[in-house]
Amino acid sequence: MTSKSEKKQVGLLGIPFDGNSSFETGPALAPEKIRKVLDKGSLNKGTENGINLKDNPLWLDCGDILIKNDDEFLPAIKQGCDELLKQNIRLLTLGGDHSISYPIITSYAKYFPNLTILHIDAHSDLYDSFNGNRLSNACPFARIMEDKLCQRLVQMGIRTLNEHQYQQAERFKVEIIEMKNWHSGQVPNLSGPVYLSLDIDGLDPAFAPGVSHREPGGFSTREIINIIHRMGGELVGADLVEFNPIKDIDEMTSQLSAKLVKEIAGKMLSSL
Repeated sequence: MTSKSEKKQVGLLGIPFDGNSSFETGPALAPEKIRKVLDKGSLNKGTENGINLKDNPLWLDCGDILIKNDDEFLPAIKQGCDELLKQNIRLLTLGGDHSISYPIITSYAKYFPNLTILHIDAHSDLYDSFNGNRLSNACPFARIMEDKLCQRLVQMGIRTLNEHQYQQAERFKVEIIEMKNWHSGQVPNLSGPVYLSLDIDGLDPAFAPGVSHREPGGFSTREIINIIHRMGGELVGADLVEFNPIKDIDEMTSQLSAKLVKEIAGKMLSSL
């Protein structure tokens, strides 16, 4: 599909939606909270790889996709992402619960047919259905793999697999680096266009208490940043999901999320 513009940019997009949360709501509040820290908090606009986001013409805020009811969930996100991607705006999306990744990547697959997904999470999100909801935040990667929206799915940080999820991983040929098997400094070998889906509960709750599903034994902040910096391929899109401000302590997770947004943005901009 041909873009209307040859100029590539990276756009920050909010999707304040948690209608598919399987446990507790609250992630819909995250985009506003993260933007507040980015714009008015103590963080400056510099990234660790030397890119300054302040007044950077390649970095823009695309606002929010507002979803009025659950029936609009899929078409609203697909349409909003399509409109931006066709303008060569690569998206760094703020959720929201993890169900938003499915419609986002549905749009991405139109523009990047050989996409590799790096998914960092405590959970594999491969359920065929959860509590009768096939669009639950516990199911997006089952839908993505069913629809053949990527050529490769690599998952890191997983520490909650059950028998059904093992079967799903085998069915879809998902490459899983369980947290129990990960060693310090390990980064998967990635190539081509890469999409990063980062669930905040992939980090240990000692670093990120503001999540609905606290699962001890995860990554540290520095380990996640190192993975972002060292991952191969061309980072063409990303989402950061499942930050729940209601569960946060002293804004630890809002500060963390804003920091990760900066480092992801720096990585994406360096690929333009």
